[in-house]
Amino acid sequence: MARLSVNLNKIALLRNSRRTGVPDVCHFGRLALRAGARGLTVHPRPDERHIRGSDVPMLAEVMRPYRPAMEFNIEGYPDDRLLTILRDTRPEQATLVPDAPEAFTSEEGWKLDPVEAALATPAIGAMKALGCRVILFIDPDPAVIARVVLSGADGVEIYTGAYAAAFHEGGHASILGQIAETALRARESGLVVNAGHDLNLLNIPELMQAVPFLAEASIGHELTADALEMGFAATVAAYAKALGA
Repeated sequence: MARLSVNLNKIALLRNSRRTGVPDVCHFGRLALRAGARGLTVHPRPDERHIRGSDVPMLAEVMRPYRPAMEFNIEGYPDDRLLTILRDTRPEQATLVPDAPEAFTSEEGWKLDPVEAALATPAIGAMKALGCRVILFIDPDPAVIARVVLSGADGVEIYTGAYAAAFHEGGHASILGQIAETALRARESGLVVNAGHDLNLLNIPELMQAVPFLAEASIGHELTADALEMGFAATVAAYAKALGA
């Protein structure tokens, strides 16, 4: 069974198209938790294109009665701004992405070459000192796992965007095999194994068969799209069921 962490970025993106505060991200956070999510995920980018810095403490307060059984996951680039947010909020989990702040979305994982390792490793230590579990967003590449272990991170979130694209075209066996091999090596190395990016009700079942020990999937875009047809609470419940919760 894997936990569903609902990413609220797209709810915030819709809200930001008006000045009315609608839809209310805190309201949708509560809906998600009541409908079967086991956590909430946010990615407060510096340009505040979706989640704003001011949303983070409000969502932490929404989650307060549920924590630590249900976890707050904050994603971001490991800079001083993110460290300040984490210090103020103390989420259960911090997921570090290597993309620059102006990137369209997170579509590439840490390689942890010497330059990246010099950036990530001190940040990981500082975040663990705050009590956060630190997860590194990585590509489905088993070779990266040894470097993740050396960095001191607690786990990985395997990028599933390429898998989702291949699944749509019907040729996903190879990339799914790479995900499974990466996940197994991570598990054998004592790391937490999460996954995320473009997962949906169609491609989750085969992923869960390949990685039955998956700890968490962070899902936002596809879940929000399905909610336009199915309703938000019903969609959250369906995704939680698909992950085996």
